[in-house]
Amino acid sequence: MACLNRFFWAAALACAPLWVGAGPVLDRIQKEGVIVLAHRESSVPFSFLDAGGKPVGYSIDLCLKLAEAVRQKLALGTLAHRFVQVTPANRIAVVEEGQADLECGSTTNNAERRQKVAFTVPHYITGARYLVRTDSAVQVVRDFRGQKVVSTKGTTPLKAVTRANSEYLLGITVLEVDDHSRAVEMVEQGQADGFVMDDVLLYGLAAGRPDPSRFKVVGKFLTIEPLAIMLPKNDPQFKKLVDDEMKRLIQSREAHAIYDRWFNQPIPPANRPLNLPMNYLLKDFWKYPTDQVPG
Repeated sequence: MACLNRFFWAAALACAPLWVGAGPVLDRIQKEGVIVLAHRESSVPFSFLDAGGKPVGYSIDLCLKLAEAVRQKLALGTLAHRFVQVTPANRIAVVEEGQADLECGSTTNNAERRQKVAFTVPHYITGARYLVRTDSAVQVVRDFRGQKVVSTKGTTPLKAVTRANSEYLLGITVLEVDDHSRAVEMVEQGQADGFVMDDVLLYGLAAGRPDPSRFKVVGKFLTIEPLAIMLPKNDPQFKKLVDDEMKRLIQSREAHAIYDRWFNQPIPPANRPLNLPMNYLLKDFWKYPTDQVPG
């Protein structure tokens, strides 16, 4: 009888659903058949809305790959994708509160944020610089002395320019807005002298304007920003699945092909290429991909 009982236990375990003991996120996805992906409105080319209002971009494509890995792991026939739009101000809270499983955007992985959420392997490494009008003489942050600089609420570049303003006694009026597109409009309309943000986002935003030649990106890096997809904290099973898939995408070079699509080929909304080859920071980091970043 003991042998027979062991047989039945072994058979039961072999047929058990893959989500058993898999943690809260995978458990919920298994039960509901839905993965929730947070996206941005105008974070070109990472996460933005196309002309039809559909979320698209480099980070969106990576998240869809991660979602497919989840589907396969849970042996689901289909897995629905539900999108929820977030802003720089609320994106961390949305993930922290369990309203999204993955945040597919352009969020910096830093120590302060890791107190609330987790991050996977960075998909881009950039730094904060300045978008100005082409007739501007600004080259470094000190050139903004007595002028107006805009940035987006809840971002690390906003904190960095505020800190520099205080340290160097520059007398800059630092303005905060809810989204990147509004900040670009303010520079374009003369309401701000510069927009400080990750340089790759600045190139994308400028390329999407009716006349990109009205802008230029200037200055040395004010910060170094490892951008990564956010996910809920304290769910090691879900994080391991996501990390393993990100590493596979990088090592198989699938991630490189996705990069090329969004940084070197024509993209919406203007159907122009950004012409931004992968920088040396990301190339070096991807040689040994990890979720461990400085800061």
